[in-house]
Amino acid sequence: MNRAAIDMDYLKQMLVSLLNIPSPSGYTDQIVHFVAQELQQLGIAYNVTRRGAIRATLKGRSRNTLDRAIAAHLDTLGAMVRRVEPSGRLVISPVGNWSSRFAEGARVTVYSESGPVRGTVLPLKASGHAYGKAVDAQPVGWDHVEVRVDYDIRNLDRAKKTKIQVGDFVAFDTLPEISADGFINARHLDDKAGVAILLAIAKAVVDARIVLPIDCHLIFTIFEEVGSGASAAVYGDVAEMVVIDHAPVAPNQNATEFSAVVGMMDQTGPFDYHLNRKLLTTAKDHDIALVKDVFRFYRSDSASAIESGSDTRTALVCFGVDGSHGYERTHMSSLTSVADLMVIYMQSEPTFMRDKDELSSLNGFPHQPDREVIQIKT
Repeated sequence: MNRAAIDMDYLKQMLVSLLNIPSPSGYTDQIVHFVAQELQQLGIAYNVTRRGAIRATLKGRSRNTLDRAIAAHLDTLGAMVRRVEPSGRLVISPVGNWSSRFAEGARVTVYSESGPVRGTVLPLKASGHAYGKAVDAQPVGWDHVEVRVDYDIRNLDRAKKTKIQVGDFVAFDTLPEISADGFINARHLDDKAGVAILLAIAKAVVDARIVLPIDCHLIFTIFEEVGSGASAAVYGDVAEMVVIDHAPVAPNQNATEFSAVVGMMDQTGPFDYHLNRKLLTTAKDHDIALVKDVFRFYRSDSASAIESGSDTRTALVCFGVDGSHGYERTHMSSLTSVADLMVIYMQSEPTFMRDKDELSSLNGFPHQPDREVIQIKT
């Protein structure tokens, strides 16, 4: 197999560009246009669903119905205006599942009918000089923060002209920073880093003129953070799918910021036994840094694909992220390991040729080790 070189400058460029395009779930049109135009620049054919999920295709040698897919999601966390207070401050509700603790202090853009308006998320008691120790006694929750909008509330006519309304989207500044020694800090690395990896591996395959054994679909979903991302664009021709997403790095997790991570199970259950072992073996054979982990409070596009009725084998390959769903950090070495693994996986033969048929006989159906096979020698 061709371990095609990943253009890391391109990956970084894509990552920063993606991070600078606001895309909370439900407000993703602009990033869909950006990614589609990038695919067009790479010469990769694609289609877009009604709501905006992208399904691109790298053609393979075989013309049977057995395809694979690699997916990443374009949408991020965000918020929505729930109420406009008489003071001009905004009460907001989260888009996606995250704590207001990580929203406090963020600069944001409110997308009003009259255009974008800037603001800052603050706790209700935001000044120690005004509230003293009461600042530290405030509860954490979305009912205890507000957006201070940057307009002059002394001029009510001017404030009304902004036309901020209930239901307006609120996007959070990502503040991307890449250090000289490879650390990447930003909001929304979940999953802008995954999208950058997916574009970079597609470019590597195109640049190296690699002929894949079967069609490989690149799927960019738009509602992962609210649970329904891969319910579209994964069709019956996809026999196996790898999702690229983040792995939470924490003291009680095995994930790391410096390697690829294969998720063995998340809160929705185990991933495909055979596809996981294929990925683990591939990493070992090609000396790619990789660890395994289990995620207790986590789901991905794999879950929405399966729940929507897709009978496809799924796996989860991650880059490690410290501080997930807050100010996140990863390292270039983790992105590199994921990209290297995915480029080799794309060139591999199907996990099981039998999977080309949605229904078939038991002939060719795999086995898993049982207790009679395992022998321990002393």
